[in-house]
Amino acid sequence: MKDFSLILLAARAPRRMGGRDKLLEEIAGEPLLRRLARRARAATAGPLIVALPPPPHPRYQALAGLELLCLPVMAAAEGMNASLRTAVAALPEGCPWAMVLLADLPELETADLQKVAAAVAPETGKRIWRGATESGKPGHPIVFHRELFDQIKSLAGDGGARSVVAAAGDRVQLVPLEGERARTDLDTPEAWAAWRAARGN
Repeated sequence: MKDFSLILLAARAPRRMGGRDKLLEEIAGEPLLRRLARRARAATAGPLIVALPPPPHPRYQALAGLELLCLPVMAAAEGMNASLRTAVAALPEGCPWAMVLLADLPELETADLQKVAAAVAPETGKRIWRGATESGKPGHPIVFHRELFDQIKSLAGDGGARSVVAAAGDRVQLVPLEGERARTDLDTPEAWAAWRAARGN
């Protein structure tokens, strides 16, 4: 297991959940956020940084007792890029690369994160390694080489790092994961209900 740095993005407020917090929706009695944080923690012995809304917030309670850094994003209302800027700036000095993981991907397993990490090979000239579906559709997690950190720290708005990925062109390597788990996110109550029904719970 590589001792890589991992950033879990969990600062944005849900917009399509009708007042519910999707990251606190329970799966087998456990909040989604804690489920992903546990799997991230098991994937690496390196730093785990969780970008969160400013405290107080119930998401902090969901992470209680886990070995990680809760990182408040004071400008979280701006969008995802505030979280990316804040988290990348908090990486250890000299960090060679970091994995970024969205907190609303319920099907990703620890082994998926480790598979993407194992694909990292800067000597090939690649600078981004990205989880994908079995059929090759790009998804998450995404690993960024340190050469791209300054670009990420200059991002604004809510576009995520799409512009950084696009600019990398053929320096992006896709890493296929089982099924659709690299792209399965649940943004609405209807999506949650359908997903639970498909799983029989």
